Amino acid sequence: MSEERSLQVSGTIDAPPERVFALLADPAQHTELDGAGMLRGLDEGPSPVSGVGDAFVMKMNQDGIGDYRMRSEVVDFEPGRRIAWAPAIHPPGSLSHVIGELDPSGHTYGWELEPTADGGTKVTHTYDWSGVRDEGALALYPRVSQEQMSASLTRLGDALR
Repeated sequence: MSEERSLQVSGTIDAPPERVFALLADPAQHTELDGAGMLRGLDEGPSPVSGVGDAFVMKMNQDGIGDYRMRSEVVDFEPGRRIAWAPAIHPPGSLSHVIGELDPSGHTYGWELEPTADGGTKVTHTYDWSGVRDEGALALYPRVSQEQMSASLTRLGDALR
């Protein structure tokens, strides 16, 4: 039996997929959506992102870690339908004083959008750490809870009102 390495939440937002996608594709607005309270703002990179391979750096903060930065590369991008990014510590090794030589890269945050009959959007938010290859780093996961992901979904809906 394999251990589950992803979390998923879904909900409906009263806005069309194109509006939802536009907000998700704009890292400068991600702090509005952060149900985990870790994001502190866009540090560098395009806003909005325009396709797979685009990358942006976010300022972050967590209890027990303090301030740090994450570079996220867009790994899935279909306007109005899907977007996902894979974050990694930036610059690499900059948190070694906290986590040692562990490599926690290999996780993604994804959003899938589906139009509803009433003009809204069914949104499925997935946090997947199945790509983490450093077995020692797996103890660090999940970095967000299902409740925090649900809060992000709520905040997404609120931002689009």
